[in-house]
Amino acid sequence: MNDWDRLYDRAETLLSRLEGLLRADAPEPEWNAAAFRWRKTGRSGFIEPVRYPDSITFEALQSIGRQKSLVDQNTRQFVRHHPANNVLLTGARGTGKSSLVKAMLNKYAADGLRLIEVEKHHLVDLPEIVEKVYRRPERFILYCDDLSFESGEPGYKALKVVLDGSIATASENVLVYATSNRRHLMPEYRVDNQDTRHTGGEIHPSEAVEEKTSLSERFGLWISFYPFDQEQYLDIVARWLAYFGIDKMDDSIREEALRWALGRGSRNGRVAWQFARDRAGREKAGQKPADKTEFRAEQ
Repeated sequence: MNDWDRLYDRAETLLSRLEGLLRADAPEPEWNAAAFRWRKTGRSGFIEPVRYPDSITFEALQSIGRQKSLVDQNTRQFVRHHPANNVLLTGARGTGKSSLVKAMLNKYAADGLRLIEVEKHHLVDLPEIVEKVYRRPERFILYCDDLSFESGEPGYKALKVVLDGSIATASENVLVYATSNRRHLMPEYRVDNQDTRHTGGEIHPSEAVEEKTSLSERFGLWISFYPFDQEQYLDIVARWLAYFGIDKMDDSIREEALRWALGRGSRNGRVAWQFARDRAGREKAGQKPADKTEFRAEQ
């Protein structure tokens, strides 16, 4: 071993000791807060309160009645200390997956529900996070937004272990709620199906396919979200306009809302919210909407 290697090893040892001291001195989170994030400083992590969490309400989410009912029932069971499932929300973008999780927090925070947002590259710390809240009286949702993996990512196995598969029992006061545009959380390729076998009329998936579905199958509750049709989109626009103080949804506003969605190539709740904000802002500022000619020129 040369001098540089020895210096490197000593620096690593010193850093580990310092981080151990920092962890010991880290203050206990303010558990009266409702929303938290998992933060990292070097190799050490801590639970940080979110001072201004999203205030979206359960009632504000429209055109996803079935999805709301399923998530609400599961969350209610959880906060009442009844058996409940980890939840995977998948499907079309902008349809309310993330907003629904946040709305659950706002609805049940007074009943002891807490939410800890964990970014994908911090999923390897899930066992440590669970350990930190294991003996707390609150009920914790570990929230992973826009989740997807590529083959070999370390967070993939860590999440599998927390969901189901560790030698230790799952923590009774922790659930995982994740959102994704991929139902199986990993890219699927044609080559994965080439080793699929057909025996006596039965289909036996290849090992690659089995591996890619094994994570999503650990979520007890799968909830799918679908693109909105035109009337659903316009209904959401009307509700957000009312939220901003515009109670009348006339034909001109309907046409403008449809052209707005056309310009973005999607009709969903996020686009409806963005249009309502723009329309309300321009109206309160005394500005007129762009006419059709101007709109087409911008495209």
